[in-house]
Amino acid sequence: MAVPRAVTGEVPRGPLGRLRRPRRPRLWFEILLIAVSYWTYSLIRNAVPEQRSAALRNADWIWRVEHALGIGVEQSVNHAVNSVTWLIIGMNYYYATLHFVVTIGVLVWLYRRHPGRYAAARLVLFATTGVALAGYYLFPLAPPRLMRGGHFVDTVMAHHTWGSMASGDLKHMSNQYAAMPSMHIGWSLWCGLTVFALAAVPWVRVLGLLYPAATLLVIVATANHFWLDAVGGVLCLAFGFSVARVWYGSLPHALPRRVAARTPAPAQALSP
Repeated sequence: MAVPRAVTGEVPRGPLGRLRRPRRPRLWFEILLIAVSYWTYSLIRNAVPEQRSAALRNADWIWRVEHALGIGVEQSVNHAVNSVTWLIIGMNYYYATLHFVVTIGVLVWLYRRHPGRYAAARLVLFATTGVALAGYYLFPLAPPRLMRGGHFVDTVMAHHTWGSMASGDLKHMSNQYAAMPSMHIGWSLWCGLTVFALAAVPWVRVLGLLYPAATLLVIVATANHFWLDAVGGVLCLAFGFSVARVWYGSLPHALPRRVAARTPAPAQALSP
C-alpha cells in the first residue's frame, strides 16, 4: 500500500505543467464533468450506425474463432445459469445496476480518501471509455443473445426482468450492436484494480479482485458478451492506464494520496 504523502518539489511551469500537476478536485466540477462526459459518451455510442448485418457477421466470426481456440463455451454457461431462476434473475439486476453503482462509489471513495490520485484515476476511466467508442464504430458486434441460430437465451426477456439496456422496452434507447469492447469489464476491472491497490483492509482488496471476475461471469451468463469482448475491455483499460502514465508521469496508485494546499509565495521586502 502506498504511503500517504504531500506533493513536494518544484511546481511544473507553464499552462501544461499546471494541468499535469495533481490538484485537489472540486466537487461541483467533478459532478458536472462526469455527467457531461457520460451524456456525450452515450450520445456518440448510440449515434454509431447499428450496422446489423455487419454486427451479425462479426458475431459469427467471433464464435468461430472462440471455438477454434477452445473457449467457445458461452452457450453452456448461459443455459446452465439460466436453469437456476434466482441466480439468473440476480445476475440480470447485477448487470443493470452495479456497472454504474460500483463505479460511482469508487469515484466518490477516491475523491474523499485519495484526492491526490483522483484526477489520474478518473483520466484512466475516461480514456478507457473514450477509446471504446472506436471499437463500437470500427467493429459492430451483436451480443450472443442476438446471434442467428446461436440458441442463446436472452435472460432479461425470458425472466421479464430489467437487466439490459438492449432488451425489452429499453432496446430502442441503446445501440444493440456495440458489444465490443465490453465496458462492463473495462469499468469493473478499473474498480477492482483501484480498490486492490489503494484499500487498507485486506478483505476489501480481495473483494476488489472478485468484482471484475464476477462481472465476467455475469456478462457471459446473461448472453450479453463473448469472452473476447472482455479481452477488448481489458485492452481499452490498458490504453487508459497508458494515457495516465504519460500525462502524470506515474500510475494513479503511485501518486501522492493527498495534495498539499497551495501557499502564496512570501512577499519580497522593499528596499529602503
